[in-house]
Amino acid sequence: MDKNYTKLVFTDSVKQAQERYGARDDNAHRETSGDRYQLTEKEIAYIQSRDSFYMATVGENGWPYVQFRGGSRGFLKAIDNTTIAYADFRGNRQYISTGNILASEKAALILMDYPSQQRLKIWAETKIIEAGDDTGLLQQLQMPDYEARIERLVIFDIQAYDWNCPKHITPRYTKQEVQGLDLSG
Repeated sequence: MDKNYTKLVFTDSVKQAQERYGARDDNAHRETSGDRYQLTEKEIAYIQSRDSFYMATVGENGWPYVQFRGGSRGFLKAIDNTTIAYADFRGNRQYISTGNILASEKAALILMDYPSQQRLKIWAETKIIEAGDDTGLLQQLQMPDYEARIERLVIFDIQAYDWNCPKHITPRYTKQEVQGLDLSG
C-alpha cells in the first residue's frame, strides 16, 4: 500500500517550491521513507491523550476551513490502527466542517502537545454517521462525564500521518497542567 504522506502533499507545485528554495534534496528522501498510515502504540497513546485538535476541511468552492475541536482528554479515540473517531456534539449549528466532509470526505488534523512541543499531522478519508445509526460505535465514543447531546459520529480512515518538527512550537499549558507543576524550585 502506498500511503506515504508525501504522496498527498508533495504535489508538483510543492516540489517546485522546494526546488526554488533549496529544499528539494532534503525532502526527496521522505518520498521513499515508507508508508505511515497504521498507528503504532506511540500514536494511539498520543491521540487518546489529547483534549483538542484542529481539523481542516475544504468546501466545494475550494476555500479551506479550520475548526478547533475540544473535549475531555481521550474524546478522540483510536478504533483500530487505521481509524480514529469522535462523538460530535451540538455546537453553533453552522455545520461548516460537517458539510465540507459530506462533500469531499477529506480532512486534515493537527494534534498539538504544547508542553512537550510535539505535533502530529493526520490526513484522512472522513465520514459522518448519525449518532443513532451505529449504537456500538456510539457507546465506544461516548464520554460518560460529558452530558452534551451527541448529534453525529465523525470517523477518520487514516491515509497518512507525519510527526512534525517541534522547532517553533511555543510551550503552553492548560490550567490543569499549571496546577500540577511543582514550583517550589
